Amino acid sequence: MTPQSIENHGVIGDMNTVALVGLDGALDFMCYPEFDSPSVFAGLLDAEKGGYFGLAPDFDGGRRQQLYVPETNVLLTRFMSQKGILEITDFMPVKDDPDQPGRVVRMAKAIRGEIPVRMICAPAFDYARRGHEVNIEKGGYVAAFSDGPGGNPTMRLHSSEKLENQAGSGSVNATFTLKTDEQAVFILNCGGEKEDCSHERVEGLYRDTLRYWRDWVSRITYDGRWQETVIRSALLLKLLTSRRHGSIVAAPTFALPEAVGGHRNWDYRYCWIRDSAFTIYAFMRLGLKEEAIAFIRWIDKLYDRRKEDHGELQLMYRLDGTGDLEEKTLGHLDGYRGSRPVRIGNAAAEQFQLDLYGELLDCVALSNAHITKVSHDTWEDLTRTVEFVCENWQRPDAGIWEFRGEKREFLHSRLMCWVAIDRALRLAHAESLPAPSDRWQEVQGQIYHDIFRNFWDEERQTFVQHKETRALDAATLMMPLVDFIGPHDRRWTSTLKAIGEDLACDALVHRYRVEDIDLQPADSSREGSFNACSFWYIACLARSGQTEKAELLFNKMTGYANHLGLFAEETDLEGRQLGNVPQAFTHLALVNAAIALSEAGRTERAPTQ
Repeated sequence: MTPQSIENHGVIGDMNTVALVGLDGALDFMCYPEFDSPSVFAGLLDAEKGGYFGLAPDFDGGRRQQLYVPETNVLLTRFMSQKGILEITDFMPVKDDPDQPGRVVRMAKAIRGEIPVRMICAPAFDYARRGHEVNIEKGGYVAAFSDGPGGNPTMRLHSSEKLENQAGSGSVNATFTLKTDEQAVFILNCGGEKEDCSHERVEGLYRDTLRYWRDWVSRITYDGRWQETVIRSALLLKLLTSRRHGSIVAAPTFALPEAVGGHRNWDYRYCWIRDSAFTIYAFMRLGLKEEAIAFIRWIDKLYDRRKEDHGELQLMYRLDGTGDLEEKTLGHLDGYRGSRPVRIGNAAAEQFQLDLYGELLDCVALSNAHITKVSHDTWEDLTRTVEFVCENWQRPDAGIWEFRGEKREFLHSRLMCWVAIDRALRLAHAESLPAPSDRWQEVQGQIYHDIFRNFWDEERQTFVQHKETRALDAATLMMPLVDFIGPHDRRWTSTLKAIGEDLACDALVHRYRVEDIDLQPADSSREGSFNACSFWYIACLARSGQTEKAELLFNKMTGYANHLGLFAEETDLEGRQLGNVPQAFTHLALVNAAIALSEAGRTERAPTQ
C-alpha cells in the first residue's frame, strides 16, 4: 500500500472515534475504541508497519471519487472504469449506549459491470507495537484478531465473503467478484460482539445512521449563502465531539507534519480547552444546544478533580478529563512521507498558557445567555479561576502557538485575560452573582492600558506579538472578534492592513513569520499557512466593512478544502494540506467567518431610517 496524501481522505465516525478512508478505498488511520486510544490502523504514518483495511476493485486505472451522502457522515468512494463502477459505502453506526465500543461498516456494491474486488484487513494494534494472531471462525466468515493462542479476541471482522488468512501474516483477505447490484459487507468491531451481515440488517444500520445525522442537521439554524459548507463543517465538529464524555478532540490524528520532512509532528487527539470552547461557541451560533450543556458538565467534573489548584487549569486533557499526556516517540514508525519523529502524547500539556481562561469564560457567558444558567458550583469554580487570572496575568507564558522556547509576554494571552475578567463581570451583573467586582474591574483596566502602552508599535502603527518584538502575529486578529477594540478604530484598521501585507498571501494567512520566531525544536522546514487564521482574517474584514473582499477571500479559502470540504491544520504553497486532519480549529473558524459575513451582509443591506 502507498498511502494517499493527507488531503485525499474522507472521515467517518460515531463520536467515540473516527476512521480516515483514502481515495484508494484504504482505511489507513483509526484509533480504537476512542479518539485517544492506541491506533489499530496507522498506514498513513507507515505503509508497511502501520496497518490498514483495504477494499477496492482488483484492477488498475479508472477514476476515483468520494462524496458524502447529503447531510450525513456516511462516505461513498466510487471507482469508475470501462469495466464498470464499484461503490464503497463506509460508516460507523451511532450506538444508543456511548459506553459501548463502536463498529466500522464497509459495503462494496457493483453499480455497473462485473467487478473483481479485493479486501485485506491488516490491523497493527497498540501503535503497531503489539503482535497478534488470526483465527478464522464460522466456516470462514469471521476473523478473530487476538493476542495469542487462547487469548480473548481484540477485534473481529465479520464478512459476507469467505475470508482467508496467510499463516503468520496477521492479516486476512478476500477476493471475489460482484455483478451489477450485488453487494459484499464487512463489519469490524470489538472482539466479543456478534454481527449479522445480512442485507436486511446492514440496510437497517445504514438507514438508522442516515436518520441520526439528518435529524441532527435539522436543528441547525444557519440559512446563509454558504449553508452547505457550514453544514459540512458542523458535521465534522460533531464527529469530533465525544458522545461519552462531552469533551471535544482538536483533531483525530497524531504526528501528521506541519511541514513534510520536518520535526513538528504533534499529537492532537486531546481536548484543548481553547479549541473546545471555540467549538461550543460555533455550535451555539448555529442554534445547537446539547453540545454546550455536555461540555459545561465536563468542565464541572474537571474542576471537581482539581479543587486544590486554586482555579488553574491545564490547557489540554484526555477525553475523560485526566491530565496524563506524557509525550513519547514511536521510533519504529517511518512517519508520513518520512516526517519524523512520530509522537504520541503532548508535552505542551505542561505549558503555562493564559489565554485559555478567556476562551472558557466567553463560552460559559454565551451559554448562560442563550442555553442554560450557570450553576452555583460552576460560578464558584469560575470565580477561583478569575482570581487566578487577576493574580497571574502579567506572567510570561508559551502563548496560543505553544512555543517550546523562552516564555514571553504575548499580546494574545494578555487580551484573553481581559476577556476572562470581562465575561465574568458580565455574568455577575446579568445574574446578580456574588463577585469582587471592584477588584476585577481594576485589574481589567490595568490589562486594557497595558495592551495599548506596551503592545502598540507607534512607528509601525500596529499591535505586536509580544513585548520584546516588533513582529506581527495573526492571533492579534482576535482583538475585534472578542470586542476588545472596535473594528473601525484607527489602531485596529492599520494593524489589519499590516497583517494583510505581511502575513497574508491572498486568502492564505500565516500565524507569524517563521524568521521572527525561535522555534523549538529547531526546524528549517517552511511552515504552511494556518487555515484558522485565514478565516479570522475574513471575519475581521467583514466586521470592518470590507464585505466584498471578505466574501471573495472566503470563496477562495473554501477552495483550499479537500474534495469533501474538509481541512487540515495548514495549507502549503502548492495548496496541499499539512498537519493533523480534519482540524476542529479550522472548521469552527470557518463557521464563525460565514456567520460574520452573513451578519455584515444584512447590515449593509438594511434600509436606512
